[in-house]
Amino acid sequence: MSRRTPRRPEYRKINKDLFVLTYGALVAQLCKDYEKDEDVNAYLDKMGYGIGTRLVEDFLARSCVRRCHSYSEIADIIAQVAFKMYLGITPSVTCHNSSRNEFSLILDKNPLAEFVEELPAGRSSLCYCSLLCGVIRGALEMVNLAADVTFLQDRLKGDSVTEIGITFLKKLDEKKYRRKK
Repeated sequence: MSRRTPRRPEYRKINKDLFVLTYGALVAQLCKDYEKDEDVNAYLDKMGYGIGTRLVEDFLARSCVRRCHSYSEIADIIAQVAFKMYLGITPSVTCHNSSRNEFSLILDKNPLAEFVEELPAGRSSLCYCSLLCGVIRGALEMVNLAADVTFLQDRLKGDSVTEIGITFLKKLDEKKYRRKK
């Protein structure tokens, strides 16, 4: 009897338009549930963080990326591999400081905001796609990297591009997360 090779799991893709419209409905419902934009932003960020902590395992398994040795390498992997894999876009990466720990991901096209023409009236401080910031922050924390991730510019607020800022704070203490025997 021959030995069977383990089958790679099949990854099903959902329709992009369905995902984007469902996300829009979620944000609309959160706007109804919360009076303050800051509360909506915090909830979306928290949701994204939870997604990022789980998504990193899938990313590492599917992408076969090697260990990164610099923050700029990590920023490039996020832009060129992760965004392409999950959102179908490749943002450009720019570095902001000489210590090379602050980067920007510049999105020419934001797929989550594809069907959004403008923010709702009276919601000028709403960060519609703050879910993305939470996803990036959660994924980075799962690989022991603390980061501050925020939207610096947003086309929905009248800026020319959508820009996500990533500031790597420090490497997290691995001892803190090890299991106690």
